[in-house]
Amino acid sequence: MPKPLTVVAFAGAALLVRRALRRRVQDSPLWPMPALDEPVSGRPRSRALRLLLTSHETVAEGVVQLRLEGRGLPGWEPGAHLDLVLPSGLVRQYSLCGDPADSSSYTVATRLVEDGRGGSREVHEQLREGMEIEVRGPRNRFPLIDAPSYVFVAGGIGITPILPMLRSLPEGAEWRLLYGGRTRASMPYLEEVVKLGAGRVTVVAEDEDGRPGLDSLFAELPEKGAVYCCGPEGLLTAVAERVPDVRFERFAAGVVNGGAFEVELRRSGRVLTVGADSSVLATVRAELPDTAYSCEQGFCGTCRQRVLEGEVEHRDEWLTDAERGDSMLICVSRSRSDRLVLDM
Repeated sequence: MPKPLTVVAFAGAALLVRRALRRRVQDSPLWPMPALDEPVSGRPRSRALRLLLTSHETVAEGVVQLRLEGRGLPGWEPGAHLDLVLPSGLVRQYSLCGDPADSSSYTVATRLVEDGRGGSREVHEQLREGMEIEVRGPRNRFPLIDAPSYVFVAGGIGITPILPMLRSLPEGAEWRLLYGGRTRASMPYLEEVVKLGAGRVTVVAEDEDGRPGLDSLFAELPEKGAVYCCGPEGLLTAVAERVPDVRFERFAAGVVNGGAFEVELRRSGRVLTVGADSSVLATVRAELPDTAYSCEQGFCGTCRQRVLEGEVEHRDEWLTDAERGDSMLICVSRSRSDRLVLDM
């Protein structure tokens, strides 16, 4: 018959093994099986990486380029972007503009936005070579498709996702690019873009020639040609008015749209009206200014809130289907019902 101390020792060891196994599964969802249901609408989570910032250089007026190095980095295709988790905790998305064949580094660039929310200023003024930066991704919402011809429109820093596309086009591909900016000195990668174009690039600096000539660019748009646009909201709107099926990427939060509805904040005892042109996040922050948020595009998960009642119209790319049963990202998602009740 086993001695009491032996039985206790075995029971304690078994408990420690079970706890260690549980922690192992939680920390590494792919071992030995997924810890979350396979998402259908929500995108799979990207494993966070810690990369070394080896270069922080100015490549145009108000634009810095970052080179982040690591080993065996996940591959990417033109149009992909990274999430950078800045030292302050802010999460910002930046298009990859380096070489997809380079598995040892990622290159991104960002413009300083003087009246922005602080992310670009932190990148410009606080990041230093030698720092470790957490990144997530890459992810691609802006892939380059096979098409008989291409028209690209870039505004300022909007050239960053388009540049790798131009480099990857096969020799003899039919394409045109309209690249606009405030001044030539403020337009990153301008010299390389012009060399790549060999007469197919139209450069329009506002201080020289006025605004880009979109009407002439699309006057003879080839049938089934693909149109790509990245730049400020006004440029995207102008292109979409001329080419409804344009493929675009914006580098700021998109325009909110949808019907008005009520949001009850159960713990706070407030009932708020979310307007058709406002977001749940903006409406809630007017009452609860300390509500956490970061990307405002449904990528980072910072603004996730528990839903107690109501039907959510999910517009994020972060939550899994299982999590969408009782959660939402209030920066982009809305309500299908007249009222949502949140645990806030």
